[in-house]
Amino acid sequence: MVEYLCITCKRKISHEMIRRTVKCPYCGGKILVKIRPPIIKVVKAI
Repeated sequence: MVEYLCITCKRKISHEMIRRTVKCPYCGGKILVKIRPPIIKVVKAI
């Protein structure tokens, strides 16, 4: 499940809450940022 963070009101928004327009349903802000998963990927050096 993809979650977004509204820059204006700092609330988490799920993908299902966003309709056709990319807009925060709480404050109407149009700037949303995708939240990265908390998993840290470790890559071995060659």
